[in-house]
Amino acid sequence: MTASYPIRPAVLEFTPYTPGLSIDEIKERYGLSQVVKMASNENPLGTSPLVQERVCKAAGTMFRYIQSGAPRLVEAVAHFFQVPPACVVLGNGSDEVIDLLIRACPTPGIHNVVTCTPCFSLYTLQSKLCGVALREVPLNPDFSFPWQAMRAAVDEHTALVFITTPDNPSGFCPPREEVLAFAASLPPTCLLVVDEAYIDFCENEQESSLLPLLATRPNVVVLRTFSKSFGLAGMRLGFGVMPQKLATCLCAIRPPFSVNILAEIAGIAALEDTTFRAATMHTVKTGRAYLQEQLTALGCTVFPSQANFLMFRLPQGCTKQAKEVFASLLERGIIIRPLNSYNLADHLRVTVGTAQENALFVQELTGVLRHA
Repeated sequence: MTASYPIRPAVLEFTPYTPGLSIDEIKERYGLSQVVKMASNENPLGTSPLVQERVCKAAGTMFRYIQSGAPRLVEAVAHFFQVPPACVVLGNGSDEVIDLLIRACPTPGIHNVVTCTPCFSLYTLQSKLCGVALREVPLNPDFSFPWQAMRAAVDEHTALVFITTPDNPSGFCPPREEVLAFAASLPPTCLLVVDEAYIDFCENEQESSLLPLLATRPNVVVLRTFSKSFGLAGMRLGFGVMPQKLATCLCAIRPPFSVNILAEIAGIAALEDTTFRAATMHTVKTGRAYLQEQLTALGCTVFPSQANFLMFRLPQGCTKQAKEVFASLLERGIIIRPLNSYNLADHLRVTVGTAQENALFVQELTGVLRHA
């Protein structure tokens, strides 16, 4: 007898998030001894030595549950970013905070969520999974935000509007004044969620981020992650800063211990290691300028980026499609990101690596294009 049990149609029809390829699977697939990964926007310098030291020392504590709410990390985040502790919501990556917001704020069948297309897929995936109506507004041809069209998509039933700044996959970063003006135009019942996963890499973070101004913006939520500049992608740690009432609600529904005890220790150490973070910023900004120059010299169209990655199109007249260049680079041990999942089949995205990785990528891409 076949078992019969309910599964929601939204789950049966769900399209999962598509992660970047791993180093191990490319080594195995092509029999390579060395592979350079420049696909997932990870920290080019790896993990802070201080973080590694603290985590190793704390390894014996893994049998313990973390203190409820990870208050030590909350205090460290609040101090580092100069925000009230009661407004900080930690998560198993900022992905969890996105999920909590979509679960907590819009009511299925009543409210809707607005975002752009293309965008970070988790906004759309979790909205669909939760049964919340989703309205997607196409970005402008230059990948800037269509503020008027986005505002037109918002009505009295819009609970959340998501934007990423700098945006993924383009790296475009709008002037802060534009974001603030858009937030002010929204109904008081609508929250603007600004995902600042890559804001650290802007030329001037303090003048680009909304965090310093949140106290005067009651309808804005800012998301941050430890995955990029802090080098903790594998630890899964992020946070949101939001109005205190909302923060209290999200903390109440968040699964217990979603931030693990080693992640708390790693997060505190990462905030302390300002030398490592400064080195990361220098490496990324120098490497970004180098890649911009080299890709342009190869005839590629490179989109302006304030993130730790660059989006580009291949030179006009290139006989190979983006997916073919991506595949050829894989064979040479270079992983970058094709953008089919963003409906940008003729675009590619490369994460800024170390100086050696950047030079190797340019060398191998040059070889691929010469044979195109």
